[in-house]
Amino acid sequence: MPITSDQIRERFPLHWLVWHNKFHELLEVLRENQHDLERMDPRGRTALHLAVTLGHLESTRALLSHGALISTENACGWTVLQEAVSTGNPEMVQLTLKHRDFQRASLRIDGVPELLAKLRSTPDFYVEMKWEFTSWVPLVSRMCPSDTYKLWKKGSYVRVDTTLLGFDQMSWQRGSRSYIFKGEVDSATLMEVDHDRHLVFVESLQMNGPQLSPDAMTPTDDIVCARMAQPIVTVHMETKNIAFERTKSGIWGWRSDKSETVNGYDAKVFGAHNVEVVTRTRTEHLTEEEKERTREANKTPFQSFLGIVEEHEENLKGAEGNETLVFSNPTNPTNIMAEEYFDQEFDLGERDIGRPIEQTTKTQKFKATLWLCDQFPLTLQDQLLPIIDLMARSNAHFARLKDFITLQLPSGFPVKIEIPLFHVLNARITFGNLNGTDEAVDGVAAIKVESPTEEEVESPTEEETLLAATPGATKMVCDIDPMTFEAPLGYNQVQASGRRERRRHHDEDDALLQFAIQQSLLEANGAVVGDQMTMLEALGATTPEEYENEQLQRAIQESLMLSQGESIPEAAAGEPSPAPVVQPIAEAPPDDMDTQLRLALEMSAKEQAEADRRRKEEEEELERILQLSLTDK
Repeated sequence: MPITSDQIRERFPLHWLVWHNKFHELLEVLRENQHDLERMDPRGRTALHLAVTLGHLESTRALLSHGALISTENACGWTVLQEAVSTGNPEMVQLTLKHRDFQRASLRIDGVPELLAKLRSTPDFYVEMKWEFTSWVPLVSRMCPSDTYKLWKKGSYVRVDTTLLGFDQMSWQRGSRSYIFKGEVDSATLMEVDHDRHLVFVESLQMNGPQLSPDAMTPTDDIVCARMAQPIVTVHMETKNIAFERTKSGIWGWRSDKSETVNGYDAKVFGAHNVEVVTRTRTEHLTEEEKERTREANKTPFQSFLGIVEEHEENLKGAEGNETLVFSNPTNPTNIMAEEYFDQEFDLGERDIGRPIEQTTKTQKFKATLWLCDQFPLTLQDQLLPIIDLMARSNAHFARLKDFITLQLPSGFPVKIEIPLFHVLNARITFGNLNGTDEAVDGVAAIKVESPTEEEVESPTEEETLLAATPGATKMVCDIDPMTFEAPLGYNQVQASGRRERRRHHDEDDALLQFAIQQSLLEANGAVVGDQMTMLEALGATTPEEYENEQLQRAIQESLMLSQGESIPEAAAGEPSPAPVVQPIAEAPPDDMDTQLRLALEMSAKEQAEADRRRKEEEEELERILQLSLTDK
């Protein structure tokens, strides 16, 4: 029996008012604060998702003013902001962008008390995380950097040092930075220390201070236009089919579980299978010229080489199945009735509300590897995860690491992890120099102390009980100088809010970082604006339009120079490598660029073949010398 209007109004009161855009009544209902704003309708949309998809600006504004969440994904995995961009309505995009930034800033403050409690309850430590980026693509492998993140934790204070700031406009960004988080009882301070310019950017978070205002975060028209002129891109790591199993070693018919030593710790080696990275791109909001530019960008010789499976999906059918791009009602092109939409038993088939979707999906499978140690002194969930969570808010690499280590991993601490970051990049993270025991660190001292007996501890932990039961047992305590968490003397302090006003807004997302890396390899034009808010919104930079082509041309020229035996100038210590002096490729058409990419790849392959040949000759010569030495004896 079909659902009736009265039943819809009773089951989905907010959705019903949104469907008919009765925003005055919606405001009255919202003031009662008796309804779940995040409840999904039978098609997997919240009331806010429904309002945005239908293009009802007034209902959208009403829901956002009462705290409806922007970050919620619908049944297809798209956020409210992404659906707003798909409408092509700049006022809708500006409204959702404003509240997205407001909600992120508020969430950052709301999460501080819980983070402080976690940090205070765990032992202090210092550890180093070595990040090594690898790629199997010849042109990219030479550009892959490495970095060692240094982590200090003392009470509710955290400091993270790095020299690799991120990836911006086809270039790895270097610089010496310290990120310091100081948590107090009712406040917290975030500091970004720029050691290159001797500046300290400070942001204070008050737990009970004045509330933020969404209007203070209204994006400029330039930001809105830039967002609407680019494809909607999302990248996620599919985890539902991931399986962990021990890696085997051995030959001649016998196999055993593989174990390796990592920085002095014995570790079991596990493989994670069925790891998929899925990239989805939507273009229905773009002009024909922008769509054509995107299509041309994807016509490259590298698609099959990269092993990327691509599917193009379009839903441009009218109600009678005739293909059309012009509708009398663009937000409900197939004229779905409310009774049909809200009836979960009714099959809509390919029909749906909103602008018809034009989507490209790319998937690639990877195999991740973990080295797990049962005796490593740190605990993943209690000590390390809160810091990774903190860094994931501003760092796309840590965000991907967080996604992986929050899975149901086998027992043990992951002293080494190799995971896919993007379609062409892997990251290998190795933990070492715990508490400065391998290499001395200023302000860090590892002290061995005798554990108290069980009677001496009022409420012993499981670890303290075990140590107390072991005669002569000791444990390592890390003592960190409090000055480690202070800004260096002589550095100028600047309020982070002032910095944000002077800098160009930079909206970056790990999904669009992946897209940018692909573009640098596969495309000859088309920069992308991303979707990730940084900790102090301080990692942004201006982006010249021609920079992508310059970097791509540079990679091609370097590969050609290497294959011809020419040398490339080395970078000065601590400075980025200067571009080689080569003849620029001026305004190369797509076909010509494809030809040069093919040539560069062939040259790289020849170079590798020549290196393999020389290595084989050296091995044969060594074997001949060994045989002669045995014969002489």
